[in-house]
Amino acid sequence: MKKFKYGILATGLGLAAISFSFREDLFLVSKNLDIFATLYKEININYVDDTNAPQLMRVGIDAMLESLDPYTEYVPESEIEDYKLKYVSTQYGGIGAATVLIDGKLYINEVSEGYPAYKGDLKAGDEVIVISGVAVKGKDRNQISQLLRGPKGTPVDLLVIRDSKEIAKKIVREEIRQPNVSYSGMLDGGMGYIKLDKFLENSAQEVKDALLNINKENPKGVVLDLRNNGGGILQEAVKIVNLFVAKDQLIVTQKGKNVEKTIAYRTLFEPVSTSLPVVVLVNANSASASEIVAGALQDLDRAVVVGQRSYGKGLVQQTFNLPYNSLVKVTVAKYYTPSGRCIQKLDYAHKDANGVAERFADSSMVMYQTKAQRNVYSGNGVYPDVVVPAAKLSPITITMANKNLFFNFANQYRKNNVKLASAKTFQVSDADYTAFINTLADKDLTYQSRTERLLADLRSEAEKENKSAEVKADLENLKYKLTVAKKVDVIAHKDEIKKILETQIVSRYFYEKGRIEQSFQYDKELAAAKALFVNQPQMLAILKGDGNYKVIGKPVKETSSVD
Repeated sequence: MKKFKYGILATGLGLAAISFSFREDLFLVSKNLDIFATLYKEININYVDDTNAPQLMRVGIDAMLESLDPYTEYVPESEIEDYKLKYVSTQYGGIGAATVLIDGKLYINEVSEGYPAYKGDLKAGDEVIVISGVAVKGKDRNQISQLLRGPKGTPVDLLVIRDSKEIAKKIVREEIRQPNVSYSGMLDGGMGYIKLDKFLENSAQEVKDALLNINKENPKGVVLDLRNNGGGILQEAVKIVNLFVAKDQLIVTQKGKNVEKTIAYRTLFEPVSTSLPVVVLVNANSASASEIVAGALQDLDRAVVVGQRSYGKGLVQQTFNLPYNSLVKVTVAKYYTPSGRCIQKLDYAHKDANGVAERFADSSMVMYQTKAQRNVYSGNGVYPDVVVPAAKLSPITITMANKNLFFNFANQYRKNNVKLASAKTFQVSDADYTAFINTLADKDLTYQSRTERLLADLRSEAEKENKSAEVKADLENLKYKLTVAKKVDVIAHKDEIKKILETQIVSRYFYEKGRIEQSFQYDKELAAAKALFVNQPQMLAILKGDGNYKVIGKPVKETSSVD
């Protein structure tokens, strides 16, 4: 009885402590809100110059949320529609064309096949000068977007310049639906392929439909391509994993400070295919929901992950409504894959003196095990089972792309060539490449190579140590040699430059679908997936962690990251 009384006493004291802590938190919130409101009022009344009250408040809100993490953000009423398009829905009213600003001028960059811009014969390279009576000169991206988008069925009048002639176009807006699955089908070698670009509404159904169609062809296996997929809705990720694993399997658990945000997500439906071999492609830009899918299929030994280490975003956000039709998106939890690991890369709770979040130390990584007892590790993203080194573009190729030199040549190529025979096999000929190089004669291709950056650092260090005179001649000689070497970069990097050029040209004829198909011939990650499907014993050995095929190991320390 005495123990029972002490138990009641301990419980009472615990509740009292919680109640006190809760009241103290409420007091601090109330106190600081009072201080902030009073400060805001005094600034608006007494500051020497006129202030923009809404802008002042927005700056304060953004600064407060920025101190937390990049994913916690305030969304005012004016930005709700853009927010929904980015994080929730794939539908909007528009014309179905992508635009690009070059030297202050607005150009059509790409049109979506079957949509109003396509039906109205808008072409990549058309310069848009007026939208519904409003000159676009001086307008920013957001203003241009607002002019082009609008309710389904409403007209938008465009004045464009093509071949130095002004052409008037009347385009009727339609509901534009950007699919989550941008491409699916059978590839050479009996391999199914599904490219999933985002996890927004209906993404799981789109993947399911694609998988059902592929299964009709009796594939050797299926590739789920999550490269450059920044994520989206967590529940859609769970449904997609459910297509490949049995019902009632734990897929992901989210855990937050608020106990109500701690939720375990399990598969709820019968799968489409539990035996079809699966390869998941990831890279450094595969994040969030992409990592849930890749991590869960890896932990359950259901798929081989191929590519590069994923981004490392192990956080979950939830939106909350605010007054005046605004909302706030808040990071409410971290998520954990079936083995129990969290793949979050950056530690936002502990920032350096400059307020920058640092990566979790390698020493803090914890080892977990998959269903087949393979070793996997927490932190710093999902590590692939089969690593394919990432292709890196040279400085000259990046400079050409930033200066839109590929864009301009592709537009001219389209004018000079009525059609292409095939997207899948198209390659730029040596004659076409020479023609492209000739267009660069009067272009500014100034860029700094990595070697030149190191040379500049060396010069700076020499000056600090008062050794400039001793090494000046050597540094100048090296600088000259680097300048000469840069002149032949267009030859040294011919292969990668051609690939970018081919992508631009193909999109003028075969749009997004053709651009994806053309890229297959160079895709090293896809080639690695094909090799696994051909060598099924090797694939099974990887999933079982047997012998030489146990390629998952504790990741080595890396010196660079994509944030």
